[in-house]
Amino acid sequence: MNEVQLHAENVRQSAARITAALGGLQPKIAVILGSGLGGLAARVEGAVTLAYKDLPGFPVLTVAGHAGQLIIGQLNSVPVIVLNGRKHFYETHDAYPLKTLIRAVHAVGVETLFLSNAAGSLRPHIKVSELMLITDHINFLGLNPLVGPNDDTFGPRFFPVADAWDKDLRAQVKVVAQQQGVTLHEGVYVAFRGPSFETPAEIRMAQGWGGDAVGMSSVPDCLIARHCGMKVVGISCLTNMGAGLSDEILTHAHTLENAAKGAGAFERLVLASLPVLGR
Repeated sequence: MNEVQLHAENVRQSAARITAALGGLQPKIAVILGSGLGGLAARVEGAVTLAYKDLPGFPVLTVAGHAGQLIIGQLNSVPVIVLNGRKHFYETHDAYPLKTLIRAVHAVGVETLFLSNAAGSLRPHIKVSELMLITDHINFLGLNPLVGPNDDTFGPRFFPVADAWDKDLRAQVKVVAQQQGVTLHEGVYVAFRGPSFETPAEIRMAQGWGGDAVGMSSVPDCLIARHCGMKVVGISCLTNMGAGLSDEILTHAHTLENAAKGAGAFERLVLASLPVLGR
């Protein structure tokens, strides 16, 4: 069995295990929780939890703030799958675990992927602990998770991403944010690979490109989801200003601390958005 066949088998087996755990629920939305935003997982009602390690081909996580759990249940009376944690490409060269995770939830009926991440602000008006709705992205990771052999059963070899971050879903989330009194900026997310934080010169470069926030995730997730026909919407929680834009000393602990400060608004926005997005 080659790696493409093994991957397809892992997706099949993981989807079967998830289906067995659904208990009749038919979630159309999956939420991936970024660094420091895992608190939403505790709010899932009627939760059934599957560890990533028990799902064939799923990522094995190593970074604090990422629990490595797939949680089935309801949020605000909406059936959901919550993916508490992701594997970053500063940890690995292997895209198959992330592809398995996203393709398996798609295989059980998920149509929309709600992404979240911790990010650095590139703009003075987008302040720490505030939220940003992702309108577009710039992939500066130096990789695309779909490089390599293509399995046409998952999606086409070539596909457009002009609509990578669904405009209709964004419009719905904006209305909800206004109704909930949640400050929600909009902007372009620039993905660097990490694990080092960016230099001040790199931050100036990203600003010059038209970026509004910078991080180390979400773009591969978006590309994999769009490849298999899922709709994608995403929120960044701003945990710091980009290097050179403040006197902050950037650390992962600092990221988690400031993500916690924005987590309340994030959870309120997601909970209120799900009934609208799930229609």
